Amino acid sequence: MSPTQSGRIEHHTIFPIPADQRHGRARDLFTLWFGINMHVLTVVTGALTTALLKLPLMTAIFALVLGNLVGGVFMALHSAQGPQLGVPQMVQSRGQFGSVGAVFTLVAMMVVYVGFVASNFVVGAQSLHSVAPAIGEPAAIALIALLSTIGAGFGHDLLHKCGQWMTMVSGTALIICFVWILGGAENTPALWARGEITTAAFLATISICAVWQIAYAPYVSDYSRYLPVGSGSRAAFWASYLGCVLGSILPMVLGAMLGAIIGSEDVVVGLTHLLGPISWYIVIAFSLGISSASAMNIYCGVLTTITIGQTMVARWRPQAGTRVFLGFVLNLLAMLTALLASKDFLASFESFLSILLCIMAPWTAINLVDYYLLRHGDYDVASFFAPDGGVYGRYNRPALTCFAIGIAVQVPFLKTKLYTGPLVAQLDGVDASWLVGIFVSGVLYYVWSRLAGDASAKVIAAE
Repeated sequence: MSPTQSGRIEHHTIFPIPADQRHGRARDLFTLWFGINMHVLTVVTGALTTALLKLPLMTAIFALVLGNLVGGVFMALHSAQGPQLGVPQMVQSRGQFGSVGAVFTLVAMMVVYVGFVASNFVVGAQSLHSVAPAIGEPAAIALIALLSTIGAGFGHDLLHKCGQWMTMVSGTALIICFVWILGGAENTPALWARGEITTAAFLATISICAVWQIAYAPYVSDYSRYLPVGSGSRAAFWASYLGCVLGSILPMVLGAMLGAIIGSEDVVVGLTHLLGPISWYIVIAFSLGISSASAMNIYCGVLTTITIGQTMVARWRPQAGTRVFLGFVLNLLAMLTALLASKDFLASFESFLSILLCIMAPWTAINLVDYYLLRHGDYDVASFFAPDGGVYGRYNRPALTCFAIGIAVQVPFLKTKLYTGPLVAQLDGVDASWLVGIFVSGVLYYVWSRLAGDASAKVIAAE
């Protein structure tokens, strides 16, 4: 029996989970990742395919399914590392970059976590306000932030339980939405014929959905690290893959249908008007889902913050109280960001997050190449916490160099509202930066490591 039941506050932080405290089943990862994607931001993302990119509905569905299937592979490969190593994902990245070298990606992820949570708060608050006008958006943001703080504070087991609840609650809401829309007057042949197929829009949809999955990579194994070693990496892979891919595709398909019907980017208002008398249940269900998703992001942000601190002070051994306090601080920061955000700010901030995600593309490539092709999952976990970085050193120059090159090669292919690279026009306006970053950094790191010799001896420690 686990010492961290869903009704108790988790006392572990970033250090290895002892074998006698491992618990759970690989299939629990399915409900976690399925349920945690059942929220309004996933619906809004799906709506972009028809409302903004103007694809025909069937083409949009095909593209978003393909994007999630591809991106989910990267996400699930990271999840499979959890049972083997028993540590959070960003701690394990010390094995590639060195103890200090990993700090840059840790700081970048901190910004991404807070940004995603702030976006969740804004979209969730707009949803609540649309069905309950008496609740102002600031009050709705505070309410969602409170629920997120509670979930992140209790930690790992409660968040798994939230995934199970959301699978039932939000899953039911999703079924109701599909039945209501498909059986309604809006479901006409014209609905499915609306839009125009363009290569740029099709590839952009694939990219958006693939990046949605890849964005989970830096913290997905945080939720599989408690599984017993004997539960197997393959089972963790498939449970995470199927849960996250299906849990993303279904609400995105709903969003694509909404975008085709309302022809507007204001999906929240359109959903409320379209569902009429049942909209209150749907919005509340999806708002609970967005609170759970925010709690997961905050929880992982806390583990990342602790990892940064432990890098600077190797003897630091924070416990539950520190984790709960840092969760409160990060939630407060995200809430303030959401309260101060205007619509224009959010548009710019989304572009900023897209740039930060470019950092994650070479990171995920280097991590997966190192784990699966070079070390085959064989790491000295104790060295992750050694003051001098242990066998991995403080800096791994090959990994850091490949990481920097992986970021640089993306710049010409990057497309955001703040910046568009010179090669984007050659690709019909498609942002292929993440794909270029993954390919270049992954191949370069593999070749460099092979030429340098045995993976366990290739680390160059530089003080």
